[in-house]
Amino acid sequence: MERLEIGRATLTWLNGGVNHLDGGAMFGVVPKALWSKKYPANEKNQIELRTDPLLLEIDGKTILIDTGIGNSKLTDKQIRNFGVTEESEVDISLQQLNLTPDDIDIVLMTHLHFDHACGLTKKSNSNEDYISTFKNAIIYTTDVEWNEMRSPNIRSVNTYWEKNWKPIEHQVQTFRDELEVVEGLKMYHTGGHSDGHAIIVFEDDDACFIHMADIMPTNAHQNKLWAMAYDDYPVTSVHEKEKWMEYGYKRKAWYTFYHDAYYRAIQYNESGERINSIERER
Repeated sequence: MERLEIGRATLTWLNGGVNHLDGGAMFGVVPKALWSKKYPANEKNQIELRTDPLLLEIDGKTILIDTGIGNSKLTDKQIRNFGVTEESEVDISLQQLNLTPDDIDIVLMTHLHFDHACGLTKKSNSNEDYISTFKNAIIYTTDVEWNEMRSPNIRSVNTYWEKNWKPIEHQVQTFRDELEVVEGLKMYHTGGHSDGHAIIVFEDDDACFIHMADIMPTNAHQNKLWAMAYDDYPVTSVHEKEKWMEYGYKRKAWYTFYHDAYYRAIQYNESGERINSIERER
C-alpha cells in the first residue's frame, strides 16, 4: 500500500476495487486523439479506474475518504456494464495496518454514487439485511447530496441505492457549504459531478493536499476544461476545478486520487507543472 505524509497527516491508499468505463464518457467532449495520449484505453475503448478509499490518520483520528465499490452489491449485468474486475478488499487492507472497520472514527463522503458509497454497508452474517460497515464512525456528506441520495431523480436513481444509505442514516451528519472536520481538514461543497459533490482540503503550515474527488478523477483530467459526460453540471465542474487548481498551484499542493489507476498523488508547482508524484504499485 502506498503512503504519503503531508504535514500532520498520513495518507494510505486501500484496495477498494477496480472497474473499466468508456473513455469517451470519462472525458466528455474531449477527442480521443487528445485524452488517449494521457490515459490509455483498451480494445473496447474502456479505461481502467480504481475505487480506492484513502485512509487519513491525523491528530489521533482514523478517517476514511469514500468507501470503495463494495462486495456483492452489483448484479451480473452491472458487473459486466461497469467492467468490474475486482471488488473491495478494504477489510484486508485495514487488517494489514492492524486496524478493523470498527476503528474508523470518521468517513468523509465526497458524494454518494454507488462506486463511492457501496462500501458503507454490507450484508449481515445472520440474514440478507444490510448493516453499517463502519458502525462507530460519523459519516459526513453535504445536505444536498444526502437529500438526493434518499430521493433520487430520474437520472440519479440508478446510482443512489437505498441499501447504501438506509442502514447508516443514524450515523450521517450533513453540512451546507463547508465543514472543518479537524484542525486544517475541511470539506467544501462544490457541486458539478453531482449537485452535492464535495472536495477535501488539508492545510498544515506550508503543507497541503487537495482531494478533488470526481471533479478531477484522474491525473489526465488536470485540464480545467476536461469534464466527464457523467457530470450532472459540467460547467460547474469546470469553474470549480479552475478555482481549486489555481488555489492549489499557489500552495504547491498535492492532489490525491480515488479513481486513477496509475497515480495516487501528484504535486504541482505554481505553473501547474508536475514536480513530484506517487505512482500506484501495480
